[in-house]
Amino acid sequence: MTALNEGWFTEVFQDQGTAFSLQVKKKLHEEQTPFQKLEIYETETFGNLMVLDGCVMLTTRDNFLYHEMMTHPALFTHRDPKKVVIVGGGDCGTLKEVLKHPGVEEAWQVEIDERVTRMSEKYFPELCEANDDPRANFFFGDGIQWMRDIEPNSVDLIIIDSTDPVGPAEGLFALDFYRDAMLALREGGIIVQQSESPLLHTDTIIKSIHDDMRKAGFEHVQTLPFPQPVYPTGWWSCTMASKANPLRYFREEDSANRPFVTRYYNPGVHHGALAMPQFMLDALEDQVIPGEA
Repeated sequence: MTALNEGWFTEVFQDQGTAFSLQVKKKLHEEQTPFQKLEIYETETFGNLMVLDGCVMLTTRDNFLYHEMMTHPALFTHRDPKKVVIVGGGDCGTLKEVLKHPGVEEAWQVEIDERVTRMSEKYFPELCEANDDPRANFFFGDGIQWMRDIEPNSVDLIIIDSTDPVGPAEGLFALDFYRDAMLALREGGIIVQQSESPLLHTDTIIKSIHDDMRKAGFEHVQTLPFPQPVYPTGWWSCTMASKANPLRYFREEDSANRPFVTRYYNPGVHHGALAMPQFMLDALEDQVIPGEA
């Protein structure tokens, strides 16, 4: 539920009794794509704002938090990622962060709604700087079917940069999708799923993700909380899962000596994100392997 009154865009979380607002200067764009309603606003203090079906997707000011945490922890946890697949991520910010890693040889962005990418190129060009990188590949279509059809044992890292688990993204949070991803990953492969708010969704969405990933065969599962001011509660998370290798250890020296600029991610942040709050450990106690808490 959204409201636009007296120069403020407000996303109302009716079932939680809360709301989030940004003061806007003007609406820059609005259209009904084949999949969702897409709106873009210019805000007073957060740069441009993208909204899909009334839900805040990103702003110029704080998207780096999400994009860096969806990518760098997993990329530095994997021993040597060469091929990366991003399911969703139409704004291209995740793709940009992935391609900062010189060892990545091939990256695919599999996005159902091409209009999100085209409007990002226009209104969020800084996120699309890597779109012309020769390693970047784009497929606009059904990511669930794409994952089902991909060659087995052909991918090192899968990043599910999806919207909330409703509408077009619902199937990306399903056991069958995780099973297909499991088959697609090479030995040592890692999957990353955006996993909503720790405060609101640990007992529901996050717990279900842990359970389904383990059912799909992922032996190690780890949720990493991080701040995200424009999302519900201002606190978000991603969940990593590995076929065999523990996720508590990462290439710390490579992380510290990364040959690119980050604004949030560093080795200390990585270590801190691995430490889940006690209420999450309590809720996920059946899913957490001793020594991985």
